[in-house]
Amino acid sequence: MKNANPVSLGVVAVAAALALFMAGCGSGKSRDPAAEPKTVFDHFPVDVGGSTASLQFAVLEPEQIRGLMQRPDLGRDEGMIFVYERPQQLSIWMRNTPEALDLGYLTPEGVVAEVYGLLPLDERPVNSHGSRIQFALEMPTGWFAAHGVGAGSRIDMKAVAAALKARGFEPEKFGVR
Repeated sequence: MKNANPVSLGVVAVAAALALFMAGCGSGKSRDPAAEPKTVFDHFPVDVGGSTASLQFAVLEPEQIRGLMQRPDLGRDEGMIFVYERPQQLSIWMRNTPEALDLGYLTPEGVVAEVYGLLPLDERPVNSHGSRIQFALEMPTGWFAAHGVGAGSRIDMKAVAAALKARGFEPEKFGVR
């Protein structure tokens, strides 16, 4: 820079350095990853009929469509709960799901209404008999029997509400309090 005033260059350099420093400071708050919404890949401890299960929450349609596809590695107490906005008759299938599963259909109150065994890679739909089903819970095969969970067993709805909230959803939207 010919003919540049050395004082002006110094002021510009200091101003640029100060701007970069301030941009790096942000709001002064450090990012807390624990405060960010969780995803379908996160697990939440939920009491199911007196036993603790580590559940992933499938809430959005793409999450529900994918479900546990291509998952051969479920832990013995790990599963997925599908959460719907309102009660309805549900239908689940095992497309691209290589591990046998147990399926529990639950009412809006969190009561297990129906339990079925699901075969690996079976594309036949397993429909709920009831039309007042709001949750579908998939666990490794034999889990329900091993834990004495059957029709009439309950899921901890407070834990469901907390997990939905952690996922960034309003539990009330699903009738969960």
